[in-house]
Amino acid sequence: MLAAQRRDLLLERLRTDGRIVAKDLAAEVGISEDTIRRDLRDLAAAGLCQRVYGGALPVSPAIADYATRQGVQVDGKQRVARAVAALIEPGSTVILDGGTTTLAVVRALPLDLHATVVTHSPTIASALEEHRDVEVYVIGGRLFKHSMVACGAAAVEAARNVHADLFFLGVTGVHPEAGLTTGDADEAAMKRALAHQAADTYVLASSEKIGTASRFSVLPFAEVAGVITDADNETVRALEVPVVQA
Repeated sequence: MLAAQRRDLLLERLRTDGRIVAKDLAAEVGISEDTIRRDLRDLAAAGLCQRVYGGALPVSPAIADYATRQGVQVDGKQRVARAVAALIEPGSTVILDGGTTTLAVVRALPLDLHATVVTHSPTIASALEEHRDVEVYVIGGRLFKHSMVACGAAAVEAARNVHADLFFLGVTGVHPEAGLTTGDADEAAMKRALAHQAADTYVLASSEKIGTASRFSVLPFAEVAGVITDADNETVRALEVPVVQA
Protein backbone atom coordinates (compact mmCIF):
# COMPACT_ATOMS: atom_id res chain seq x y z
CA MET A 1 0.00 0.00 0.00
CA LEU A 2 1.39 3.38 -1.04
CA ALA A 3 1.97 6.12 1.53
CA ALA A 4 -0.84 8.25 0.08
CA GLN A 5 -3.23 5.30 0.31
CA ARG A 6 -2.26 4.67 3.93
CA ARG A 7 -2.81 8.35 4.72
CA ASP A 8 -6.30 8.27 3.19
CA LEU A 9 -7.09 5.08 5.09
CA LEU A 10 -5.99 6.54 8.41
CA LEU A 11 -7.97 9.73 7.92
CA GLU A 12 -11.05 7.74 6.92
CA ARG A 13 -10.77 5.56 10.05
CA LEU A 14 -10.47 8.65 12.22
CA ARG A 15 -13.59 10.05 10.60
CA THR A 16 -15.69 6.89 10.83
CA ASP A 17 -14.38 5.21 14.00
CA GLY A 18 -13.27 8.25 15.98
CA ARG A 19 -9.95 6.64 16.87
CA ILE A 20 -7.09 4.49 15.57
CA VAL A 21 -5.44 1.68 17.52
CA ALA A 22 -2.15 1.17 15.69
CA LYS A 23 -1.75 -2.48 16.68
CA ASP A 24 -5.25 -3.47 15.57
CA LEU A 25 -5.13 -1.58 12.28
CA ALA A 26 -1.71 -3.00 11.43
CA ALA A 27 -3.01 -6.55 11.91
CA GLU A 28 -6.16 -5.81 9.91
CA VAL A 29 -4.48 -4.42 6.78
CA GLY A 30 -1.22 -6.37 6.91
CA ILE A 31 1.10 -3.41 7.50
CA SER A 32 3.70 -3.21 10.22
CA GLU A 33 2.78 -1.38 13.39
CA ASP A 34 5.91 0.75 13.01
CA THR A 35 4.68 1.93 9.61
CA ILE A 36 1.30 2.88 11.05
CA ARG A 37 2.95 4.76 13.89
CA ARG A 38 5.25 6.58 11.47
CA ASP A 39 2.28 7.58 9.34
CA LEU A 40 0.46 8.84 12.44
CA ARG A 41 3.50 10.94 13.39
CA ASP A 42 3.38 12.53 9.95
CA LEU A 43 -0.33 13.20 10.20
CA ALA A 44 0.11 14.71 13.66
CA ALA A 45 2.91 16.95 12.40
CA ALA A 46 0.52 18.15 9.68
CA GLY A 47 -2.15 18.88 12.32
CA LEU A 48 -4.47 16.14 11.05
CA CYS A 49 -4.66 13.93 14.16
CA GLN A 50 -3.76 13.89 17.84
CA ARG A 51 -1.44 11.06 18.78
CA VAL A 52 -2.20 9.21 22.02
CA TYR A 53 -0.78 6.08 23.61
CA GLY A 54 -1.24 3.22 21.16
CA GLY A 55 -2.70 5.22 18.32
CA ALA A 56 -4.47 8.49 17.52
CA LEU A 57 -7.67 10.48 17.97
CA PRO A 58 -9.30 13.13 15.77
CA VAL A 59 -7.75 16.55 16.14
CA SER A 60 -10.03 19.32 17.33
CA PRO A 61 -11.03 22.03 14.82
CA ALA A 62 -11.00 24.39 17.80
CA ILE A 63 -7.22 24.70 17.55
CA ALA A 64 -7.68 26.98 14.54
CA ASP A 65 -7.06 30.72 14.95
CA TYR A 66 -9.62 32.91 16.71
CA ALA A 67 -11.04 34.50 13.55
CA THR A 68 -11.55 31.13 11.87
CA ARG A 69 -13.24 29.64 14.94
CA GLN A 70 -15.85 32.37 14.97
CA GLY A 71 -17.35 30.77 11.87
CA VAL A 72 -17.27 27.16 13.14
CA GLN A 73 -20.51 25.56 14.40
CA VAL A 74 -22.17 28.92 15.00
CA ASP A 75 -25.61 27.39 15.61
CA GLY A 76 -24.21 24.84 18.07
CA LYS A 77 -22.37 27.52 20.03
CA GLN A 78 -25.52 29.61 20.22
CA ARG A 79 -27.47 26.64 21.59
CA VAL A 80 -24.79 26.01 24.21
CA ALA A 81 -24.75 29.73 25.03
CA ARG A 82 -28.49 29.81 25.68
CA ALA A 83 -28.19 26.82 28.03
CA VAL A 84 -25.37 28.55 29.90
CA ALA A 85 -27.30 31.82 30.20
CA ALA A 86 -30.16 29.91 31.82
CA LEU A 87 -27.80 28.69 34.57
CA ILE A 88 -26.64 32.17 35.59
CA GLU A 89 -28.83 33.43 38.42
CA PRO A 90 -29.25 37.11 39.29
CA GLY A 91 -26.78 38.18 41.95
CA SER A 92 -24.34 35.35 41.26
CA THR A 93 -20.62 35.58 40.59
CA VAL A 94 -19.41 33.69 37.54
CA ILE A 95 -16.07 33.19 35.84
CA LEU A 96 -16.17 33.20 32.06
CA ASP A 97 -13.35 31.59 30.12
CA GLY A 98 -12.22 33.09 26.83
CA GLY A 99 -13.03 31.85 23.34
CA THR A 100 -15.77 32.01 20.76
CA THR A 101 -18.32 29.94 22.70
CA THR A 102 -18.11 32.17 25.76
CA LEU A 103 -18.43 35.19 23.50
CA ALA A 104 -21.73 33.66 22.34
CA VAL A 105 -22.66 33.27 26.04
CA VAL A 106 -22.23 37.01 26.62
CA ARG A 107 -24.49 37.75 23.66
CA ALA A 108 -27.13 35.40 25.11
CA LEU A 109 -27.21 37.10 28.51
CA PRO A 110 -30.18 39.38 29.25
CA LEU A 111 -29.17 43.03 29.11
CA ASP A 112 -30.83 43.62 32.49
CA LEU A 113 -28.92 40.83 34.27
CA HIS A 114 -27.56 41.72 37.72
CA ALA A 115 -24.40 39.66 38.27
CA THR A 116 -20.65 39.77 38.70
CA VAL A 117 -18.43 38.38 35.94
CA VAL A 118 -14.75 37.61 36.35
CA THR A 119 -12.79 36.90 33.19
CA HIS A 120 -9.21 36.74 31.97
CA SER A 121 -10.34 37.62 28.44
CA PRO A 122 -10.32 41.26 27.30
CA THR A 123 -12.65 40.24 24.48
CA ILE A 124 -15.24 38.89 26.91
CA ALA A 125 -14.85 41.90 29.20
CA SER A 126 -15.42 44.41 26.41
CA ALA A 127 -18.42 42.45 25.09
CA LEU A 128 -20.13 43.01 28.46
CA GLU A 129 -20.07 46.78 28.05
CA GLU A 130 -23.81 47.04 27.31
CA HIS A 131 -24.74 44.94 30.36
CA ARG A 132 -24.95 47.93 32.69
CA ASP A 133 -25.77 45.90 35.82
CA VAL A 134 -22.98 43.38 35.39
CA GLU A 135 -19.85 44.14 37.39
CA VAL A 136 -16.82 43.04 35.39
CA TYR A 137 -13.45 42.12 36.89
CA VAL A 138 -10.56 41.42 34.53
CA ILE A 139 -7.59 39.20 35.37
CA GLY A 140 -4.42 40.31 33.62
CA GLY A 141 -1.28 38.56 32.46
CA ARG A 142 0.45 37.48 29.25
CA LEU A 143 -2.03 37.57 26.36
CA PHE A 144 -2.45 34.20 24.65
CA LYS A 145 -3.81 35.36 21.31
CA HIS A 146 -5.25 32.03 20.18
CA SER A 147 -8.10 32.42 22.67
CA MET A 148 -7.55 36.09 23.59
CA VAL A 149 -6.99 35.29 27.26
CA ALA A 150 -4.41 36.17 29.90
CA CYS A 151 -2.14 33.33 31.03
CA GLY A 152 1.10 32.88 32.92
CA ALA A 153 2.22 33.07 36.54
CA ALA A 154 0.79 36.54 37.20
CA ALA A 155 -2.64 35.53 35.93
CA VAL A 156 -2.66 32.30 37.95
CA GLU A 157 -1.67 34.21 41.09
CA ALA A 158 -4.45 36.78 40.53
CA ALA A 159 -6.99 34.01 40.06
CA ARG A 160 -6.37 32.82 43.62
CA ASN A 161 -8.14 35.93 44.93
CA VAL A 162 -11.37 35.04 43.13
CA HIS A 163 -14.29 33.13 44.65
CA ALA A 164 -17.17 32.37 42.30
CA ASP A 165 -20.37 30.37 42.14
CA LEU A 166 -19.77 29.04 38.63
CA PHE A 167 -16.95 28.73 36.13
CA PHE A 168 -17.80 28.17 32.49
CA LEU A 169 -14.79 26.40 31.03
CA GLY A 170 -13.87 26.31 27.37
CA VAL A 171 -11.80 23.43 26.00
CA THR A 172 -10.79 22.31 22.52
CA GLY A 173 -11.40 18.60 23.03
CA VAL A 174 -13.83 16.39 24.99
CA HIS A 175 -13.19 12.66 24.72
CA PRO A 176 -14.22 9.74 26.96
CA GLU A 177 -10.62 8.49 27.13
CA ALA A 178 -8.46 11.57 26.55
CA GLY A 179 -10.66 13.70 28.79
CA LEU A 180 -10.82 17.49 28.68
CA THR A 181 -7.96 18.94 26.67
CA THR A 182 -6.62 22.13 25.13
CA GLY A 183 -3.72 23.04 22.87
CA ASP A 184 -1.48 25.12 25.15
CA ALA A 185 0.13 24.18 28.47
CA ASP A 186 -0.07 27.66 30.03
CA GLU A 187 -3.72 28.01 29.04
CA ALA A 188 -4.47 24.61 30.56
CA ALA A 189 -2.84 25.70 33.83
CA MET A 190 -4.88 28.89 33.86
CA LYS A 191 -8.11 26.97 33.33
CA ARG A 192 -7.26 24.67 36.25
CA ALA A 193 -6.53 27.66 38.47
CA LEU A 194 -9.90 29.23 37.65
CA ALA A 195 -11.77 25.96 38.17
CA HIS A 196 -10.34 25.69 41.67
CA GLN A 197 -11.86 29.09 42.54
CA ALA A 198 -15.46 28.20 41.67
CA ALA A 199 -18.02 26.10 43.50
CA ASP A 200 -19.00 24.38 40.24
CA THR A 201 -17.37 24.15 36.83
CA TYR A 202 -19.29 23.49 33.64
CA VAL A 203 -17.59 22.62 30.35
CA LEU A 204 -18.81 24.37 27.19
CA ALA A 205 -18.56 21.90 24.30
CA SER A 206 -20.29 22.52 21.00
CA SER A 207 -20.45 19.41 18.83
CA GLU A 208 -17.19 19.90 16.89
CA LYS A 209 -15.23 19.40 20.13
CA ILE A 210 -16.89 16.12 21.13
CA GLY A 211 -14.78 13.06 20.38
CA THR A 212 -11.62 15.06 19.68
CA ALA A 213 -8.42 15.68 21.62
CA SER A 214 -5.61 18.20 21.97
CA ARG A 215 -2.17 17.97 23.54
CA PHE A 216 -2.69 19.13 27.13
CA SER A 217 -5.06 17.87 29.81
CA VAL A 218 -7.14 20.44 31.65
CA LEU A 219 -9.22 18.66 34.31
CA PRO A 220 -10.50 15.15 35.01
CA PHE A 221 -14.22 14.66 34.50
CA ALA A 222 -14.60 14.07 38.25
CA GLU A 223 -13.79 17.75 38.90
CA VAL A 224 -16.54 19.25 36.76
CA ALA A 225 -20.27 19.50 37.44
CA GLY A 226 -21.25 18.81 33.86
CA VAL A 227 -20.68 19.21 30.14
CA ILE A 228 -23.01 21.52 28.23
CA THR A 229 -23.27 20.42 24.60
CA ASP A 230 -25.55 20.44 21.58
CA ALA A 231 -24.23 17.00 20.54
CA ASP A 232 -26.25 13.86 21.23
CA ASN A 233 -24.36 10.74 20.19
CA GLU A 234 -22.59 7.66 21.53
CA THR A 235 -19.49 9.64 22.45
CA VAL A 236 -21.53 12.03 24.60
CA ARG A 237 -23.29 9.14 26.29
CA ALA A 238 -19.91 7.55 27.07
CA LEU A 239 -18.71 10.57 29.04
CA GLU A 240 -18.38 9.88 32.76
CA VAL A 241 -19.96 13.19 33.72
CA PRO A 242 -23.47 14.69 33.77
CA VAL A 243 -24.45 16.16 30.41
CA VAL A 244 -26.61 19.26 30.03
CA GLN A 245 -28.26 19.05 26.62
CA ALA A 246 -28.37 22.38 24.83
